[in-house]
Amino acid sequence: MDCASSLLILPANASGEICVSNEGLSFWGGVDPESGTVIDAHHPLHGVCLAGKVVLMPTSRGSCSGSGVLLELALNGKAPAALVFREEEEVLTLGALIAAEMFDCPLAVVRLNAADHGALALHDHAALRGTTLTADGLRIDLRTVTQADLTLSAADQRMLDGEAGKATALAMKVLCTMAAAQGAQRLIDVTRGHIDGCIYAHPANLRFARTMADMGAQVCIPTTINAISVDRENWIAQGLPPRLGQPASALADAYVEMGARPTFTCAPYLAEDRPALGEDIGWSESNAVIFANSVLGARTAKHPDYFDLFVAMTGRAPETGVYLLHNRHPEMIIDVDAPAQADDAFWPLLGWIAGRHAPDCIPVIRGVAHLNPNADDLRALCAAFGTTSAAPMLHVQGVTPEADLPTANSAPHFRVTAAALAAGWDALNTGPNKIDLVALGSPHLSLAEVRRFAALMAGETCHNGTSVILTLGRDIRAQAQHEGLVDILQKAGATLLSDLCWCSITEPLFPPQTRSLMTNSGKYAHYAPGLSGRSVRFGSLEACAIAAQTGRAPTKQPDWLTQDTADTL
Repeated sequence: MDCASSLLILPANASGEICVSNEGLSFWGGVDPESGTVIDAHHPLHGVCLAGKVVLMPTSRGSCSGSGVLLELALNGKAPAALVFREEEEVLTLGALIAAEMFDCPLAVVRLNAADHGALALHDHAALRGTTLTADGLRIDLRTVTQADLTLSAADQRMLDGEAGKATALAMKVLCTMAAAQGAQRLIDVTRGHIDGCIYAHPANLRFARTMADMGAQVCIPTTINAISVDRENWIAQGLPPRLGQPASALADAYVEMGARPTFTCAPYLAEDRPALGEDIGWSESNAVIFANSVLGARTAKHPDYFDLFVAMTGRAPETGVYLLHNRHPEMIIDVDAPAQADDAFWPLLGWIAGRHAPDCIPVIRGVAHLNPNADDLRALCAAFGTTSAAPMLHVQGVTPEADLPTANSAPHFRVTAAALAAGWDALNTGPNKIDLVALGSPHLSLAEVRRFAALMAGETCHNGTSVILTLGRDIRAQAQHEGLVDILQKAGATLLSDLCWCSITEPLFPPQTRSLMTNSGKYAHYAPGLSGRSVRFGSLEACAIAAQTGRAPTKQPDWLTQDTADTL
């Protein structure tokens, strides 16, 4: 595909006020699905309504669930008039494609070259008619994306022709459309899938899944399911209203009906049977994708919600992006003035900062190997990176398996100084030090984390007025129960929730009286202000345990951060 061409990815006649952002936006956790208003407190467009506007940005970022948010916006008439990107984009494009193909709600998606994108950004209003984009005297002729360069196998063609049923034909049609938009030349086999679009954040997710299940959709490769919106077996006893519990359960049921395993975890890599180095898989959920690519060395694109089902139904994915070795090479160097010692809060903080400086490219992070990060440190790094970057992976020199892949001599370079770490810390710590809720498990806690927090809480009790909630997968909870860890934590006053995680917890499970929460997750520290409307404090697991026991967050930055900051001033 000619990278210099400006492309019409998805056609639709559209016009509207131009809304420009030089920074990508995650629609999940960043845009209200009912109104189209930007709710990401860290984004330059915070408070801006995108409904009916021609939205220009480099690409999207963050969660794979953004496709579902865009579909909901399209179904309720609050979507942008058009999305205009400068770089490849999959998540929102897929949401727009589903809106058009399944629900007759066309939404234009355009990818402009850098010159055209920059020129359009200088105008106030734009209109798209056919293959022509105009704005106050500016005219941009767009080339239509076709599947001419995509070679299908005989089996692919049979699925596309409907020999495996209507649902599979639809899945293959969407796969081919997305593959063409990405410039892929063929589809490849993948060995396993992970479904992310199972959170009942809005009715569109259930409408899509139920439609596919009623069409007879079935997965054809081993497929796990992400965390859902309720504890599937206990939501009634937990006091959740049927208006949430019933559709959330129905959504989970639809994916199980289509053959996915009821794992209900956002950390599928914690299973004993996890992907191997070099294995091609078809996963969704941003933290899982980034960890699989970066730490395990498996290969998967950051498949959008809904597309993950189509990959699982066909066992095929476009051979593009980081499925190809040359696209896994580092594109940016991030050197870190790391402290000699640091607690576990360093890793999500670093991931959040690294993503801000590598919003659309794969970085190699250097200078941190001496800290000997464990698997949980790397999980936290990857999850936080995924909130501020669209990239599907990162490298850590001396730690991750592909960090020695060559970096281009022209690769941009950025240094994370101690002062930059301190500024990032302050950005994630905007709430008061009085803590009403300690929120742990975004992504789901590992057994090692449960062990450590249980040790920190052993013999102690939660502060009166401070709720402590841990979210974890079913398998990890069963292991923790066997080791007696669940009893220790419950005696301390903590609550353990399975099946759902912090991106989907709502009241009354989310304590309504909460005004300020504390978390050890860089991911949730970023998303919580928009998702929950509460202020946030961020810190280590030990600091969270202290907050759980005292109702107070530390008022100062950690010693490892203040000492190193002082040394640079």
